[in-house]
Amino acid sequence: MKKFTFALCSAALLLFACNNGGNADTPKSDSTAVTPPEVKSETPPPMDPAAMQKAMADFSTPGDKHKWMAKFKGTWEASVIGYMDPTKPDTSKATNMVSMALNGLYQMGKFTGNMMGMPFEGHSTMGYDNAKKMFVNTWIDNLGSGIIYMTGTYDETTKTLNLKGQQTDPMSGKDMEIREEMTMIDNDSYTMIMYGAGMDGKEMKFMEGTFKRKK
Repeated sequence: MKKFTFALCSAALLLFACNNGGNADTPKSDSTAVTPPEVKSETPPPMDPAAMQKAMADFSTPGDKHKWMAKFKGTWEASVIGYMDPTKPDTSKATNMVSMALNGLYQMGKFTGNMMGMPFEGHSTMGYDNAKKMFVNTWIDNLGSGIIYMTGTYDETTKTLNLKGQQTDPMSGKDMEIREEMTMIDNDSYTMIMYGAGMDGKEMKFMEGTFKRKK
C-alpha cells in the first residue's frame, strides 16, 4: 500500500512538471509530497489452547436442555386441526416418531399424516445451542421446497417452548414470520400451536395439535 501511494504521488509530481516545464516565469514549488503514515492492523491476541479446548468441550457436551429433548423419544399420536381455511377447519390424525442423534445433541422427528386431503410428511431437527443459550429448530416437508428456521427458549413456569422464525411465502418468494408454542401437559402429552401470516398479513393460528405418547 505504501509503495502504491508513493507511485501515485510521483506520477502526480511528474505530470505537474510536464505541464509547467515550458513556462519560465512560473516559480518552482518547494513543496514535497507527504506520504501518509502506514496504518498497522492490530493483531488479535493468541488463543489460549486450554480455554479454546474447554469452550469446544462445553459447546459439544449435552446438558439439561438436551436431556429435556431426549424425554420425547418414542412415537406420538396426534389429533391435528388445520385452519388454512378459517371457515372450515380440517381435522386429521398424525404420527410423530422422535429419536435422538449425534451423542444426544439433536432431536430428530418424522411427522406423517394428511394435510388438506393430501399425504403429508415432515422432518424436524432440534438442538440446543450451548453457546447462544437457545433452542434451534428446522423443519422440511413434502408440501414445500423451503426450510423453516426457528429459535427460542423454554419457559419453565408455563412449561412452554416458544419458537420464532422465518418461512418462505410461496406467492412472493420473500420471508414471512412463523411462530410455535409447544406446551407440556404431562410427560405423555403436549399441545403444539403454529402461527403465521394470514391473507390480510396479520398473524393467525393455522395449525393446532394434541400429541399423546404411544405406549
